[in-house]
Amino acid sequence: MTDPTIPAARPVNPRFSSGPCAKIPHYSLDMLSDAPLGRSHRAAVGKAKLAEAIELTREVLAVPADYRIGIVPGSDTGAVEMAMWSLLGARPVEMLAWESFGEGWVTDAVKQLKLDAVVRKADYGRIVDLAEVDFDKDVVFTWNGTTSGVRVPSGDAIPADRAGLTICDATSAAFAMDLPWDKLDVVTFSWQKVLGGEGAHGVLILSPRAVERLESYTPAWPLPKIFRMTKGGKLIEGIFKGETINTPSMLAVEDYLVALKWAQSLGGLPALIARADANAGAVRDFIAGKDWIADLAEDAATASTTSVCLKFTDPAIKDGAAFAKAVAKRLEKEGVALDAGAYRDAPAGLRIWCGSTVETSDVAALMPWIEWAYRAELAAQ
Repeated sequence: MTDPTIPAARPVNPRFSSGPCAKIPHYSLDMLSDAPLGRSHRAAVGKAKLAEAIELTREVLAVPADYRIGIVPGSDTGAVEMAMWSLLGARPVEMLAWESFGEGWVTDAVKQLKLDAVVRKADYGRIVDLAEVDFDKDVVFTWNGTTSGVRVPSGDAIPADRAGLTICDATSAAFAMDLPWDKLDVVTFSWQKVLGGEGAHGVLILSPRAVERLESYTPAWPLPKIFRMTKGGKLIEGIFKGETINTPSMLAVEDYLVALKWAQSLGGLPALIARADANAGAVRDFIAGKDWIADLAEDAATASTTSVCLKFTDPAIKDGAAFAKAVAKRLEKEGVALDAGAYRDAPAGLRIWCGSTVETSDVAALMPWIEWAYRAELAAQ
């Protein structure tokens, strides 16, 4: 098909996947040459690398000095479930969900742990009314809905004097959004999101209040070995100093260190946030005023700056799901956007990752291609 309106410019990096996400700019495998491969993670060199990853995480994210940071197995999922299995059950619980991963945590609490939890849900594109949440209960929620394109706008709704713990899945928010540490007791994320690290490793951050719960409460259910953070009623401090529960990939650790040092070189968290904001802004500037495409997020205050989800709104489209998949396929075939389709459980559309490792110039270059693919597919239906 020859189309005179085909865009001339192309993104230099067409990787817009929402996880694993784009590597840092100018990434090369040569950057991993200092990885202690073939060495034990328990050797001095392995422990030093893991401890460095923890301390650089603290520095870049500005995590308070009295919060513990641990590297845990199972990516963000492992970190969230480790927290839920270890901490929940001591007091009433509220589960908040506005996308598929939040729904998964609801399933864990209600069907696996069999907690009599209050469940608050919102449709894709919205979040729940945080003013209605009782933070004297333990509350579990995602900060940013990776599959729904919405986020918590701030920590203002969370009381400083809350009695419950806040357990926050921040996997597509950490390193791209400002997290209010005084309002969060547990924060989890994976390296594969905003900093573009490799999969399988999670990070678990605990406030002093969360540590106090761990040391004073024993769940009614058995805990798998990889979830256990206490021994004899005391926190296993080694977990938060680089003595991981299971064997980590030192290659992945080195990859994470490279990304953290890149973040530092930019100016740390403020620079990372600015990059994500600019990327999301490029998408929203493009769709503004168009009658055939729109933001899945209904309220600009809760619109994500990392996982930007779009929906096609042209009434001439005959089959929305098939149309969106076809547009994503055209973009991939042209090599301008890889893995840009909506998540399988989300409404049909596109999902453009705008995290901090993505260049704004690449986002801007992609936008005319989305319009080209839309018009080409509309003509072909």
